[in-house]
Amino acid sequence: MKRLKSVAYVYNVRHFYPDPKDFRNQLQGDFDDPPTIKWQIEHLRNLGFKVYPIEADEKAYFKLYKLRKKIDLVFNIAEGKHGQDRELQIPTILEILKIPYVGCSPLTQGLILDKAKAKEIFIANGIPTAPFQIFKSANEKLKKNLKFPLIVKPVAEGSSMGITNDSVVKNSVELKEKIAKLSASFGEYIMVEPFLSGREFSVAMIGNPPKILPIVEPDHNLLPKNYLPFDSLEVKWFFEEQGHSDYLTCPAKIDGKMDKKLKEICFAVWKALNIRDWCRLDIRCDEKGNPYVLEVNSPPGIIPPEVSTTSYFPLTARKAGMDYEQMLSAIIEAAAKRYDIKI
Repeated sequence: MKRLKSVAYVYNVRHFYPDPKDFRNQLQGDFDDPPTIKWQIEHLRNLGFKVYPIEADEKAYFKLYKLRKKIDLVFNIAEGKHGQDRELQIPTILEILKIPYVGCSPLTQGLILDKAKAKEIFIANGIPTAPFQIFKSANEKLKKNLKFPLIVKPVAEGSSMGITNDSVVKNSVELKEKIAKLSASFGEYIMVEPFLSGREFSVAMIGNPPKILPIVEPDHNLLPKNYLPFDSLEVKWFFEEQGHSDYLTCPAKIDGKMDKKLKEICFAVWKALNIRDWCRLDIRCDEKGNPYVLEVNSPPGIIPPEVSTTSYFPLTARKAGMDYEQMLSAIIEAAAKRYDIKI
């Protein structure tokens, strides 16, 4: 059995902070800023690994090829550089080079990033998710089963990119304008689905087989009056970072019936998409309390506590009794076991 001594840390660096008024500044929203990258590398080194930092740019393949015999495992948090299928780029390279890595396969990553394709799989497997429609242009006709208010979002973005406080539309004119603006800004298809008005939950999963960490619930009642009650870019990138410690409840205050239902849904999603090692699911309820899967986050954000204390995955790990480095170790251990690598 091989022993894990070295880890390549593969990432994308963000060069500007997302601006809800300028979609061009949201194109790197899924990436990590330099302080986050610096601290993540330091925490990995604190675990005793030799760390090879590699940015997931056009030169990543050559760097990985050169180091392939020195790398025992890749800790991949990269989102990929370009294109609607960008999250599968690094896993594909690693498969070609036969380098073990943390996280999902290229196929699973591609399906997860495309919210519509993921929803099609949910529907095929009886997993509750809201009805939706994909728009290639703003001139397409809205399906009759979709009723206002609707929420409009890019089909292949994470971290609330393109999902701003004005993403909920109340009529056909607003819908057409929003689709046109997002399509021009992001250069991808646009997804429209009903705006669910109930509670929202974020569920982190880790391991093979997975275990569910304490569930996070934001309290939308605490948002300013001009904020709509959902996790928009304004909420996640600005409000949460302003020190509103009571906004996120973890573990969420839910009864046994809801707890069971949420966990059943999460395990079903994990199985249907063949997720590996770790992920985070976003689930939203309708006005009757019925939960629906919004999307899967893989890799999920793991901003270190030195930078932010509101990053959901590290937050729920802390509530489970794991500090940041113990969380990293658990993720790495889950992947290492799949490859029969000893830590």
